[in-house]
Amino acid sequence: MKVALIQTRTPSTHDAALAHVLPMVREAAAAGATFIATPEGTNILQKDRAILLPMLKPLDEDPVVAGLRAAAIDFGAWILMGSALVRREDRKAANRSVLISPQGAIAATYDKLHMFDVDLPTGESSRESATYEPGAAAVTAQAGDLRLGMTVCYDLRFPALYRALALAGAEVMTIPSAFTRPTGAAHWEVLMRARAIETGSFVLAPAQGGRHEDGRGTWGHSLAVAPWGEVIAHLDHDEPGVLLADLDLAAAARARAAIPALANARPFSQPAPLA
Repeated sequence: MKVALIQTRTPSTHDAALAHVLPMVREAAAAGATFIATPEGTNILQKDRAILLPMLKPLDEDPVVAGLRAAAIDFGAWILMGSALVRREDRKAANRSVLISPQGAIAATYDKLHMFDVDLPTGESSRESATYEPGAAAVTAQAGDLRLGMTVCYDLRFPALYRALALAGAEVMTIPSAFTRPTGAAHWEVLMRARAIETGSFVLAPAQGGRHEDGRGTWGHSLAVAPWGEVIAHLDHDEPGVLLADLDLAAAARARAAIPALANARPFSQPAPLA
């Protein structure tokens, strides 16, 4: 099965974001991809919370979501909008992954579970939870022949989530991201390969890349990993582009039969805390 990962440098307005991503979605469909995935924050990127929040729209009113739903119909493809930054019904914000069917229907959504809240030794701090309300549930979904486990970016660092998705039947983990440049250089590929190996799953990781309008820098280097852990396709840069990969969907079953870690796991009591 041919899939495509779209690497973007999403602008800071909805109209510009749609104009940016649609030509690459069209290119992917013309190349034969029947499943097309975009990165985290496909609809808008703006790190200034005071500017961003008033711009967010409900999912069913977001023009980029609407544009990609129309594109799914036009191209007869499944489109995973890696995430849309949207306003929830309670007027809080959500970082929401959106699976769109070839009929343009929203087949599944997943709100990012893990928020990146950190105080660095340099004195810098980040509070993703100050802007977004975290999700509360892991989500699997069927996209044609693909059995998906839907996650977003920082979720990558929580392997228990991927184990739960694999045990629920997911064989393709989607990890749309907007990784920072320092963490991307240090951890991006090795963590993606680890999640694939641990669960015997494909990993599809479309990424934001480059220097954005709001001043942030993202790593790019979108990649696809097979269940045995080998990288089967990657972009070696941070420029916008389309990455194509052919998936042998029987590979997950072969990997899980060869290394039956999902089946062999045993329950255990928690260790006593060290003094």
